[in-house]
Amino acid sequence: MTPTQAESIADQARAAGCPVDHEALRAAMTGGGADGSDRHHGYEPFQMKDPFVAYAELRAHEPVMYDERIGYWVVSRHADVKAVFDDWETFSSENAQAPVRERGAEASRIMKEGGFTAYSGLSARIPPDHTRLRAIAQRAFTPRRYKALEPTIRENTRRAIERMLASPERTGDFLADVAFDIPTITILTLLGVDPEMVPTYKRWSDSRAAMTWGDLGDDEQLPHAHNLVEYWAECQRLVAEAHARIAAGDAGDNLISDLVAAQQDGAEITDHEIASLCYSLLFAGHETTTTLIANSIRVLLSHREQWERIVADPVLVPGAIDEVLRYSGSIVAWRRKALVDTEIGGVAIPQGAGVLLLMGSANRDADVFADPDAFDITRADARGHLSFGFGIHYCLGNMLAKLQDRIVLEETIALAPTLRLQDGADIDFRENLSFRVPTSVPVTWEA
Repeated sequence: MTPTQAESIADQARAAGCPVDHEALRAAMTGGGADGSDRHHGYEPFQMKDPFVAYAELRAHEPVMYDERIGYWVVSRHADVKAVFDDWETFSSENAQAPVRERGAEASRIMKEGGFTAYSGLSARIPPDHTRLRAIAQRAFTPRRYKALEPTIRENTRRAIERMLASPERTGDFLADVAFDIPTITILTLLGVDPEMVPTYKRWSDSRAAMTWGDLGDDEQLPHAHNLVEYWAECQRLVAEAHARIAAGDAGDNLISDLVAAQQDGAEITDHEIASLCYSLLFAGHETTTTLIANSIRVLLSHREQWERIVADPVLVPGAIDEVLRYSGSIVAWRRKALVDTEIGGVAIPQGAGVLLLMGSANRDADVFADPDAFDITRADARGHLSFGFGIHYCLGNMLAKLQDRIVLEETIALAPTLRLQDGADIDFRENLSFRVPTSVPVTWEA
């Protein structure tokens, strides 16, 4: 039963003067009992500890399910997820960056009075704006720039690993000790920002994740609202600074200066759009890469025979990265909005409906991947994963993310081949609608 059908039944009951059994209607709408048992096939939108059992249940029993708790149609099969990503004219990305939970009145006031007007860089924009801005931004994401960054990434990685290995207890947290800083330093360097500001940008990024994809009460939103005001002001300052430096003949080699220079050369991009790209890149450019690095170490060490294989043969590292992206991606869900009455997998989707695409489920679909719950760094079909999306919004920074993960794995293999997870480590994950982020990756090693 769809929400529209349930609403119609409720209206008929009211017209007849009968009480409406809302619990029974919700149960009929979502396939569970009136007591809530198995109503959502075990799926909990914000729980990331181990969502894969519920994903399998969804794919098997209700691959397109309306979840009234979040107000989204949840899509779990690979073919359906890929088709929605690919049909941007029917399924708009305009809600990709919208807060999952409505902002409270006080948080809204703080942000409005603080001048917060940030908008998505690319992921929530739609053509023609998306097409125009992506073409301009791609000029700065070049193989030349990645190649120039590689020695710095490798040196920073080596130093971080060596600091961790200096622990006399031979224990560490790979997330905090290595994965946390490397991508942030990289993206700050790319944007021409002082790497000493890593803790500040991490604080702002945590607030962006919490305010956009978290499940916060009104009072919990307040410190994050202040942080986002600061974050946006910094992005605007960086653009103004780039203009000043170019005027003084000292542009520097960084992405923000490239975008401002392109604007001055006639490219159709405003200062607000450049600041919005900065706002997005300073988050997306490190948050998901930190998680990719942490998950790569976590998953490989928990499959010891796979770790031993890349230690023996580092040529296997690129394939291992794609398999980590498939098996345990950083982003497991993303949002779209239906612009017209349509269907997904034969299920009617009304105009204006929100759609939640479970890439983490699609990546374990047996219709696409052989033995999908097995982690195998040599599998031939790993690159069919949807962790970077698909279609016009395919992740612009995918090559940079994979480059950093490759360097970290190569350096870890060389410096700490005996690395393993600490005995009894029970790794938890942050509550979030879209990002599957471990809270720690506790490791140890032999002397």
